[in-house]
Amino acid sequence: MTTATRLKLSVLMFLEYFVWGSWYVTMGTWLGQTLHFSGEQIGLAFGTTALAAMISPFFMGMVADRFFATERILAALHIIGGVVMFWASLQTTFGTFYTILLIYTLCFMPTLALSNSISFHQMKDPGREFPAIRVLGTIGWIAAGLLIGGLGLEASATPLQLAAASSIVLGVFCLALPHTPPQKQSRARLADILGLDALKLLGERSFAIFVIGSFLICIPLQFYYAFANLFLNELHVTNAAGKMTLGQMSEIFFMLVMPWFFRRLGVKYMLLVGMAAWTGRYVLFAYGNSSDLVWMLYAGILLHGICYDFFFVTGQIYVDRRAPADLRAAAQGLIAFVTLGVGMFIGSWASGRVVDAFAGPAGHDWQSIWLVPAAGAAVVLLLFAFFFRSTNDSTVS
Repeated sequence: MTTATRLKLSVLMFLEYFVWGSWYVTMGTWLGQTLHFSGEQIGLAFGTTALAAMISPFFMGMVADRFFATERILAALHIIGGVVMFWASLQTTFGTFYTILLIYTLCFMPTLALSNSISFHQMKDPGREFPAIRVLGTIGWIAAGLLIGGLGLEASATPLQLAAASSIVLGVFCLALPHTPPQKQSRARLADILGLDALKLLGERSFAIFVIGSFLICIPLQFYYAFANLFLNELHVTNAAGKMTLGQMSEIFFMLVMPWFFRRLGVKYMLLVGMAAWTGRYVLFAYGNSSDLVWMLYAGILLHGICYDFFFVTGQIYVDRRAPADLRAAAQGLIAFVTLGVGMFIGSWASGRVVDAFAGPAGHDWQSIWLVPAAGAAVVLLLFAFFFRSTNDSTVS
């Protein structure tokens, strides 16, 4: 891969996640504090990404892989998405905002896989070359949080407008990416698009436990993504969006040291540690809302590296190890559908209902709110540990 190509792909990753980080982190604060949407409405708004994650495989399988060059699809999706996002930023009623945001996420979510695909296509050794390029995405997310938090824009529509403008810029930039023609010429099979061939892996006890556990843990996980920024702003934490980027900074650190943990813990215990970290994060949030315990808030944010890397990244590695070579893509699609799709969607709805249940004239009872996902994550952790303890699957040891 040439230096010019590496630079272009790095810029692609930076802008891809700058766009996402611009609106996703602080949207709940704008919807709750400025537009006064209910907790359930905020949760459903965040659930649009989950719905898009369930629908986007159809687009990837039936259109993107077969008919158009990847860089042109990326350009079209980002330019159209930028216009739609700006339209969404002008809305003040839930029904209209939700509909437009869903259209936007249907444009944006496929670009995550497409940006990876175009990168892999240019690499001779993705295992060695991709991490150095993908880390620019995390840096882009951090840059968006620092910019929005530093300017005090969290309770306004400006972050969505920033995402809209950045998306259009990214769309134009995508036209300068290396030409990547469609990879598949055969007729699309429904089984390929849905990853149905991977369902046969559920007949194996360890893989079935992993899929069920991953689905269940993603329900309490959505409490953080939808409501953490609103929570911190209600506690009057200054530059909350900027401080939340500490989580992405820790993600970079733990990504670098993951090989060391793999050698000493193995997949099974890394998954358990990841689930335990989510439980611990919510407990820290529940009790870190007083001035003398504010360190708990920072500790909960910094746990993001373990929460994300030890669970999601480790899970992806486990699936890659466990599935036969001809089923790996289908298996990865299946686990993404179950977790980022179904699990996160249920979590979006449930988290909003819980937040509404603990809302009062004086504000939200955040301690009670955070103890709910803490209890849920703890139950899943215990069940996962119980059923996985006696497995003979060498890929999780």
